[in-house]
Amino acid sequence: MAGALTVDVVAQDRTLWSGTADRVIAPSVEGEIGLLANHEPVLALLRAGTVRVREGSQTHEFAIEQGFVSFDHNVITIGCTPAESDEG
Repeated sequence: MAGALTVDVVAQDRTLWSGTADRVIAPSVEGEIGLLANHEPVLALLRAGTVRVREGSQTHEFAIEQGFVSFDHNVITIGCTPAESDEG
């Protein structure tokens, strides 16, 4: 088992999601980036697209306009501007 990631997906004014996950896929400006436990440290800018957080058999998706992802020591922080959505 690869191990758990600690993940925080935050907007300027609120936390969108926080918890543990198996993997995170995010739309970086240089292409889609996938992060698993024990990945080398990463700091990347994000473009408009969908951040996907995989937690067991569940996937949480967040449409974003832009942002950044920081990964170090199995802790992922995604700071983003959420895209307009009809969902809460």
